[in-house]
Amino acid sequence: MARELHLRGATLDLDRPRIMGIVNVTPDSFSDGGRHADAEGAAVHARALVEAGADILDVGGESTRPGAQEVPVAEELDRVVPVVEEVAKLGVPVSVDTRKAAVMREAVAAGAHLINDVSALEHDPDALTTVAELEVAVCLMHMQGTPETMQDDPRYDDVVGEVREYLVRRVEDCKRAGVRPDNILVDPGIGFGKTVDHNLALMHSLSTFADLGHPLLVGTSRKSLAGKLFNRAVHQRQYFDAALVGWSVSHGADIVRVHDVGAMYDVVCMTEILMQGRS
Repeated sequence: MARELHLRGATLDLDRPRIMGIVNVTPDSFSDGGRHADAEGAAVHARALVEAGADILDVGGESTRPGAQEVPVAEELDRVVPVVEEVAKLGVPVSVDTRKAAVMREAVAAGAHLINDVSALEHDPDALTTVAELEVAVCLMHMQGTPETMQDDPRYDDVVGEVREYLVRRVEDCKRAGVRPDNILVDPGIGFGKTVDHNLALMHSLSTFADLGHPLLVGTSRKSLAGKLFNRAVHQRQYFDAALVGWSVSHGADIVRVHDVGAMYDVVCMTEILMQGRS
């Protein structure tokens, strides 16, 4: 029986790997900052992602790249809400990448189905109760530190065990707060407070996170892993992203979060065929 992810007002079958397309509406994101910063431009971009194969759209109004500064609530709302209203018309589930309860509330009112929080609902003291009250799906991601500090000197005794333990604890916190178990995804947070070796260890152990009993989301798109290993600029990382996406899907990822939806759609489809043994 295929698993399902229950979203607010929608259901996403996880009978096959799903693609989350990234819609950044920030002026300073590491990959595409400023390219889709207005509602009209973001909606055009989002439509192209859906046509290329995106199953979910992830709208973000605050960059969480290493060293990024926090954006005031009012500014984030001004960036995100008009875009969510437009993107929600496209007929696919909409996720909002935010750490702030006020943005969560307004985004859901505008049509969002999922909250994607890089702090696993720990940044804002009202976030956990807000998600429970809204009955919205949530992705809990692991991050050591904050975007401002996370890459200063990340250290772990056992990165896989510590990240897994953290996600288990946050899942239980959500359940105790009233979040439905079938509304919860987990994400090990590749690139968020991790060195290259930490990221590789997590990628090698994705099945550990796929076995937690909740859908697994993996986001590796255009991140510095390939840049640091092979000295590639952001715009030169697509082939490395393809390898990472194929690996993620073959090791249990239910959703992959990507910029290059069309290319990664092909990677996901081919990987799925290979996994099923079809010719």
